[in-house]
Amino acid sequence: MSSSFHKELELMARNLGADLFGAADLSRAHDFMCNQGGEYLRKFPRAISIGIRLMDAVVDELPRHEEKPVIFAYRALYNSVNSRLDHIGLMLSRRIQREGYMAYPIPASLVIDYDKLIGTVSNKLAASLAGLGWIGKSCLLVTPEFGPRARYATVLTDAPLDVGAPMAVRCGSCRECVDICPVKAFTGATFNPNEPREVRFNAHACNNYMKDRERRIGEQLCGLCVYVCPYGRKSKMKK
Repeated sequence: MSSSFHKELELMARNLGADLFGAADLSRAHDFMCNQGGEYLRKFPRAISIGIRLMDAVVDELPRHEEKPVIFAYRALYNSVNSRLDHIGLMLSRRIQREGYMAYPIPASLVIDYDKLIGTVSNKLAASLAGLGWIGKSCLLVTPEFGPRARYATVLTDAPLDVGAPMAVRCGSCRECVDICPVKAFTGATFNPNEPREVRFNAHACNNYMKDRERRIGEQLCGLCVYVCPYGRKSKMKK
């Protein structure tokens, strides 16, 4: 049952527009998840991670992110992809529920605590546990295929699925995302699940920069760390 249902859900997700699909065993992350989103999350032993690749032609212009046409195009892409991910998550959840299992969709972008700047569940965490990629020095999910040029949503479930295995970090000595950050929000530390986010990333420095951008040009998004990653830039040269 698990393999056939997993394949059915993956085909459904890809037909709806997903570029990346995987399932994760959440047992090793339950304590972290429950501390962040609530004890009720412990009843979901697995998660489906779905990702959609961003358009290279838009991301490649982000070095000009002080120009309104560039950053507004990125915002439109960002919102469109998030909306599609949320739709895919809903459709998968409905199918899972009809099969008699629990399904709890986690949106692509939703902050529940503005003091800590966190969501209910980390979509990047689910994607990394599913083996879609690794957490880079930018605290973004980096995939071998697209680098960080993708957005993610999650469906928590108790459905039997074929889970993936976490991928080893492949950033090595690269610091391009660290060096390009306008407010030096990244320390350059390699991801360690046993360390707090602050060891790697000053989320408030990033958030304050976003707020300043909104005051100056009317849009918060920056995206330079998404643009600069060599894994994302190399993906274009493979075509």
